[in-house]
Amino acid sequence: MSGDERPQRQPPPTVPDPAWDADLGSIAEQFRQLTRAQARMQALLDAVLSVSRELELTVVLRRLVSAAMHLVDARYGALTVLSEDGTELEAFIPLGLSDTERQRLAGVDPPHGRGLLALMIEQREPLRVDDVPRHPDAVGFPAGHPPMRTLLGVAIGVHGRIYGNLYLSDRRDGRPFDEQDEAVVLALAGAAGIAIENARLYEQIRTSTDHFQRLLLPTLPDLTPFTAAAIYRAATAPDHHLGGDWYDALLLPDGACAAIIGDVLGHDLTAAAAMAQTRNMLRALLYDRRTPPSLVLGQLDVTLHATTDVPVTTACLARIEPDGDGWRLHWSTAGHLPPLLLTADGHARYLHAEPGVPLGVDTRLPRPDHTHPLVAGDTVLLFTDGLIEHPDRPLDAGLDRLAATAAAHTRLPLDELCRTLADHNPSDGHDDLALLAVRTPPTGLDDHRHAKKA
Repeated sequence: MSGDERPQRQPPPTVPDPAWDADLGSIAEQFRQLTRAQARMQALLDAVLSVSRELELTVVLRRLVSAAMHLVDARYGALTVLSEDGTELEAFIPLGLSDTERQRLAGVDPPHGRGLLALMIEQREPLRVDDVPRHPDAVGFPAGHPPMRTLLGVAIGVHGRIYGNLYLSDRRDGRPFDEQDEAVVLALAGAAGIAIENARLYEQIRTSTDHFQRLLLPTLPDLTPFTAAAIYRAATAPDHHLGGDWYDALLLPDGACAAIIGDVLGHDLTAAAAMAQTRNMLRALLYDRRTPPSLVLGQLDVTLHATTDVPVTTACLARIEPDGDGWRLHWSTAGHLPPLLLTADGHARYLHAEPGVPLGVDTRLPRPDHTHPLVAGDTVLLFTDGLIEHPDRPLDAGLDRLAATAAAHTRLPLDELCRTLADHNPSDGHDDLALLAVRTPPTGLDDHRHAKKA
């Protein structure tokens, strides 16, 4: 055989090294654990951001429960809010119940803080239960309550005080909650405490600013023989609770009733202060000057320009004046929406007319006056754009809807009419709103004077 034909020697077969395989398996498992840990850490960061970006307390609490359920893949979650002394439940927020489970619990009172909930309140430490039905404190579950096997509970603290407890039940993989579950939910609870405190402070500020805003607005005086009602509502959008919308109404010495609506540009303390300045200044001018509304607005513009730094303001000033046996509406606008007339026979129409420029634009430009006859029982409605504006719809759509709603309820007492229009307004709540309604007397001015003498 030639050298090329000699059989080749094959290397001996490789025998797997058990130790090497074990090392590879260990490395792979460590890698999987690291990947899971990274994924859970990212999920925790996402949950913290999700909870922290909200300012409405109810939204924060529900988002907290939802985020915790997602972190540990729990079927059910709930948050109990404790009373001020920390001994009773003030609120209970459950998530994860199906429609059928909710129907089974319809009419059942929320928990009172007994059984496992009481244990959590008393010990104020994390609680893990692997078999809820067998736990000695598992009592108080009402009929129709879904069966729950495992439980994880952690306390939520705000500045050293226990605000409430977060409960999670039944991992979807059927396994009990473990130490990692407890650690990640504790981390979320720590961040949630700050978010809850921020939301509570926000609610306190919003309540205070709303109260401050209402203090700046007048209580309508006795306008006999006229009837009147007004309503103000702050914007629901964050950081918009202070605003520059205002209304006013007063009887003038010549027997006319003055009605005013206005809107100062902005949603802050500056706008609220400017609104108060403008309203008070306009009141003084109305008493001092027996001139048409256009001239009163003109003098107001000049005075504001000379003495203040008020932002651009829109306004509508109207006088309901005696006119023989009836009345007439005499008005002028400074860049404001037109009055809405609700007639005594149930119709609604806007009194469209040439508008003037807003206050704070150019004091040299005159504003036109307009008049329209009124009969007994007619209602003049003045309002700000916060009542009808919506970013997704044209302004005319909001105006049409307001007119239709007003026409359908024109015979309501004025306070009910104002509430109805505010409750069913077509806006999106991003702006505050003001609404003023003045109704003419059932008789003329002379009849009213005779009645007073009698």
